[in-house]
Order: sequence, then C-alpha cells, then structure tokens
Amino acid sequence: MKSVACIEDLRRLAHRNVPREFMDYYESGSYSEETLRANRDDLAGIKIRQRILRGAANRDLSQTVLGGRNPLPLALGPVGLTGMAWRDGEIAAARAAEKAGIPYTLSTLSICSIEDVAAAVEKPFWFQLYFMKDRGFIADLIARAKAARCSALVLTADLQVLGQRNRDIRNGMTVPPRIRLQTIAHILSKPAWIAGVLLGKRKSFGNVQGRIAGTEHLRSYMDWINSQFDQALSWNDVAWIKERWPGKLIIKGILDVEDAREAVKAGADAIVVSNHGGRQLDGASSSISMLPGIVDAVGSETEVLFDGGIRTGQDVFRALALGARACLLGRAYLYGIAAAGEEGASKAIDIIAKELDVTMALAGLRHVADIDRTALIGAS
Repeated sequence: MKSVACIEDLRRLAHRNVPREFMDYYESGSYSEETLRANRDDLAGIKIRQRILRGAANRDLSQTVLGGRNPLPLALGPVGLTGMAWRDGEIAAARAAEKAGIPYTLSTLSICSIEDVAAAVEKPFWFQLYFMKDRGFIADLIARAKAARCSALVLTADLQVLGQRNRDIRNGMTVPPRIRLQTIAHILSKPAWIAGVLLGKRKSFGNVQGRIAGTEHLRSYMDWINSQFDQALSWNDVAWIKERWPGKLIIKGILDVEDAREAVKAGADAIVVSNHGGRQLDGASSSISMLPGIVDAVGSETEVLFDGGIRTGQDVFRALALGARACLLGRAYLYGIAAAGEEGASKAIDIIAKELDVTMALAGLRHVADIDRTALIGAS
C-alpha cells in the first residue's frame, strides 16, 4: 500500500473492492444527509494556529483513556457489518487496533461474534451495546462480553428509532431486501469480494445467530432489529445495565449538554459526543459544534470522547483542542478494512497518527496534553 497517501485513497480502493450497495450502507446518512455533511464541513471550518521556533521535537502522542495509557489518542469505534467489507473484517480491525495499542469497539451488529474476536486477539477490546426490548438477549450479550474480558461497554443510546437512510431504500437494502438485476450485477463485478466473504468465519450476525429465531441470515436481521427498538427507554434503564456490567461504562450518542449531565448522574465513566455519523437525526448539529459546550459542562467529571467526521490527523487535533480526550474512528478505518483488511486498517491508523504528529509539530506542540483551544484560531 505504498501508493496510499491519505484516507481518501483508501476510500477509492474500498469502492473498487466492495459492491456499491454495501459502500452506500457504510457511507450514507439519514434523509437528506445534512448532518452527515455538517460533520465534515464544520471540522474543516476550524483553523489551526501555525506556530514557529517553539522547540517541538520529540513529540508524544500518547493519551490516558479510561485509566489506560495508549500511544495514540484514538480508538476504533463500532461499525456494523464490518465483516461484509472484508473477510472476518471485525477480527482484522481488532488486530490492527491491538498492534497500534489502541482500543477496538466491536458492534452488536457485527458479522464476527464476541467470541470470534476474543479468540483472535490477546488484549481486551470494547463492546458496543444497543438497548433492546429483549432484555434476556441483552443480559446474555453483557455476560458474553464479561466472559470475553471486554474492558469497556459502549452503550449506544441514540437509536430508539431508526433514521431513514434513503440510499439504502434506493439500493434495495430494505426489509425485505429488493433483489434487482442492477444489484446482482454490482455484486458479480466484485469476484474477489464474493470469494472473500464466502470464505469468512460467518455470513450472518455472529452475536445474534443461533440465539434469536429468524435471524440466521443477513436479510432477516432488520426485521428483528426494527421490532426491538424501545421508544420508552429512559435514563432509569442505564441502572439496569450497570447492575449487570461491573466494568467501565461509556455512553455514546451525546449531543446535548443536559444529556451529558444526565450521563454523569447515571455513572458513565466516559461519554462520546456523537450524532451516529449523521445516520440518525438529520438536521441535528455536527458533533464538533457541540463538543466545546459539553466539555465545559462535564469535562471535569467524566472523560469526553469524540466521534463524527474524522478523516485526518488535523481533524483529531481540532477535536483534542476543543477538549476531547480521544477520538473514535469509524468510516476512516472501515475504508482501510474494505481496501485491504487488517493491513488497510493499520494503514488508516498510521495515516491519522502521522498527520496528527506533523500537525502538532507545525503548531509548535510536543504533547497531546498541550493541545487546547489556544491552538485554534478564534477559539475561546
């Protein structure tokens, strides 16, 4: 992958390898995708102060997250269906994260199961959990995460209903799926993808298969998931999770100061400022625009992580400057997986890390801990 210079290069390779329907699933936002675009546009609008002659040699990119010292202020966030981008994609991502010394977050809606990933890596990983009506299934998932020695539970709380993704409807990624000649042609045009996916450990949702009737195949999972959204869920339900999970709890999907305060009251060890990658409430604020206010409100009481639109090391720098402890990569590493599996994911992490390192040097800063709002133009 010597010719790959940036995440956009990985994205182009991903589109060559993976059928359009799946790439649209990974890249799409909800409805008219206003919030999806805002995540990127608002990050790009933040300008970094260039500083000179400040003795910025021997830079230290390490950061403490949930009590552990990581060499980078990064984690790999949860991405559903990663195993449909590359054979055993979740295992590939977990191994790349382990090599980089950063956390990996396995999605509930992964192709490889918790147990598959646990058997493939040596260090603990994080597990992402959705609230669902079937509390027996959720209790079982929590028990399985404990048995797999997961070091943190990432509770995604912004999916009480599913935001409509128009691209999925147009492509036939609906319930039930619409199989069209165009879809078949797109898939048949990717023979290496077909061979890779068919050789994978699993071809359905590993955390659900065999435990929930009727979800043995990909085409049936949305039927079950849609039936599981519980619009009556409240902060009181977090206590039910904490009764069963003794480890670190991260609440993901915080986009409001009042919700951040409620998360602190609920006992969150960390929160993730996130709008689900622009895939839920279209018209909501970008994650980066809400980050400073949330940090000001609760940053002294809990760790604030950031998710939403990260494609460069400069983006990571911007989020750190506005108070994030670390950033979760999503589509950025997914492009790497789709481009070249574990090697591609490692390349994505390396690209972001090197860009952050150069940005720190040109901003005259040696330590991640030194990055604050004074490193940005016009921030206060």
